[in-house]
Amino acid sequence: MAARFVLVHGGFHGAWCWDRTIPELARRGHESVAIDLPGHGTRKDQRSTLADRRDAITEVLRPGDVLVGHSGGGYDVTIAADAAPHLVSHVIYLAAGLPLEGRTVLEATGGARSGDGGQVTSLMQDDTGMSAFVRPNASGRMECADYPATRDFFYHDCDEATAAWAFSQLTPAPVEFLTQPVHLQRFWQADLPRSYILCRDDRAKPRSASLEVIARLGVKALEIDGSHSPFLSRPARLAERLIQATATRPVRPPAPAR
Repeated sequence: MAARFVLVHGGFHGAWCWDRTIPELARRGHESVAIDLPGHGTRKDQRSTLADRRDAITEVLRPGDVLVGHSGGGYDVTIAADAAPHLVSHVIYLAAGLPLEGRTVLEATGGARSGDGGQVTSLMQDDTGMSAFVRPNASGRMECADYPATRDFFYHDCDEATAAWAFSQLTPAPVEFLTQPVHLQRFWQADLPRSYILCRDDRAKPRSASLEVIARLGVKALEIDGSHSPFLSRPARLAERLIQATATRPVRPPAPAR
């Protein structure tokens, strides 16, 4: 049966990152739409609270849609599914995060603020190497400031032209939503079909972090070769995995906390 996929990007990225995956889904008989979250892509100058991001997703949802969240987009699709579970047939987490009930997205990523509790200085554990190339810019947003390090982190299995193009599309990531607590009144009890796709050579999402999300989602993971960005490096295989994911079911209820 044909599905409609709503594709949600992660940090720094935008709807553009799905450009190679959308036609692969179409070739297999499935419709898809990619959105820019507020503060990203074509909406890079907009305010980006949790509610802004949620609304950007729910306003495009139709009954029966499959929500796909990549990386940080996992937090956003969860919040959107909580707001409109009646419109969502499946939620797919692609190397993605999962909120911790009652806590901030920043806490869920393992990130931290500066010592005075002010500026966000880290989006995830320093052992990922992200601090080597991501830093606050003059407006307080987080910016990928070094091409070689960014390529090594996100696109190490992409050809040079693809990696350079992707880097040129990145926008500084907003931070206002990161320090807002997440409360999901429906998601944990909704028993929505859900899946996780683990990238085997992912340098941005440590395997241990993926395994934690997989356990909390109560699913058996699907896997795909390659980096954090299979939508660029192997879009055909990713399309197949996304379609396969819609036929899977959880093995136990989701866990609101670790």
